[in-house]
Amino acid sequence: MEKFDGSGNYPEKHLADWPENYPVNYLVNYHTHTAYCRHAGGTAEDYAQEAFRKGLETLGFSDHLPFPGDPFGYRMPYEEIGEYITDVYREKERYKGQMEILCGFEGEYIRGKEDFYEELLTAGGCDYLLMGQHMYLDRLGQLCYAGGLSGTEQYPDYAESLTEGMKTGYFCCVAHPDYMFINSFAWDGNCERACDIIIDAAVKEGCLLEYNANGYRRGVDEFEDGLRLQYPHRRFWERAAGAGVPVLIGSDCHSPEKLYDEFMDLAWLDAKALKLNIVTGWGRKQDGQNGERI
Repeated sequence: MEKFDGSGNYPEKHLADWPENYPVNYLVNYHTHTAYCRHAGGTAEDYAQEAFRKGLETLGFSDHLPFPGDPFGYRMPYEEIGEYITDVYREKERYKGQMEILCGFEGEYIRGKEDFYEELLTAGGCDYLLMGQHMYLDRLGQLCYAGGLSGTEQYPDYAESLTEGMKTGYFCCVAHPDYMFINSFAWDGNCERACDIIIDAAVKEGCLLEYNANGYRRGVDEFEDGLRLQYPHRRFWERAAGAGVPVLIGSDCHSPEKLYDEFMDLAWLDAKALKLNIVTGWGRKQDGQNGERI
């Protein structure tokens, strides 16, 4: 029975065929999107019910972070932040003592927005932030979409923007750090350099990297360097494995039934095959703790 190996060949059976590999101690997910983000379905209550049914120990909500002035689309408007947090806290109370529920956001690191992140994590009621760098500022201060780059020469700038964000300590984990590979360019020295910048920074700053299961749901495409997933990119994660950086498996689900599905199983199998340093949580950098196994 084959694992997915980047060649386009998926296993024909469910994880139950590999009972010795079943992640019995890893029933957590910190990357969850609700209907608030405008491209997902389901309420906080729907996800909490599904998580409880699946036996999750921890469910983290992480809808896309809106910024004051709503400069980015594809997410809730800024005025709905309070309503979103209230909905998640309602589920926190409902499942208190039965399942841990955390309120978070997946957001870009944008230079100059530090006060906003600080407020969210202190007075704003936000438990954690994932850094999902869909948009970033390059070295010239220009806003770029990481999924629509013109060439691999832009990859190191993308990587440096992640490094800047990690250094702030506001983000516990980088969501799909290999998002740049959604672009169809052949592997070259810029790819290697960008990977090393991201992984070295994660190790130095004690920031977790996310192995993203939603990339499996997107399926295999033809790229300049052959058939592969958009992400996770195998070459990136082989380098991450060598560095021993702590890794979270994230569902990045956009509907309740996908919260912990067969693609989470596939992600788990490949992450284990790569010998990644899989963890199930983190310590706040502000407290002097790095991510660790629990």
